[in-house]
Amino acid sequence: MHIEINTDNHLQTDESVVRHVHQTLDGVLTRFNRQVTRVEVHLHDRNADKKGDNDKHCLLEAKVEGRPPLAASDDAATLAAAITGAAKKLQRVLETDLGRLADQRGA
Repeated sequence: MHIEINTDNHLQTDESVVRHVHQTLDGVLTRFNRQVTRVEVHLHDRNADKKGDNDKHCLLEAKVEGRPPLAASDDAATLAAAITGAAKKLQRVLETDLGRLADQRGA
């Protein structure tokens, strides 16, 4: 699974953020490694230079082989929490979508 990380101009990502993204997605999406070919990670700071609660935003878009892309997002006070929250939501979206597909195929 290929992971691509994109950020807005207000965020500076360092190695710890990149590592957290990879570890979180590898852990949460392990079950779907064969179906998910790519995950695009979009990180934003909604309030830019101002402080505020839940101003960090993470949008995950999973490219699933032979299916339309699936997405999930989360807002949190920190990037790490937004990434983790979005990853858990994406896991549920994938379970639902790919579970329905398996049911339709009789698997």
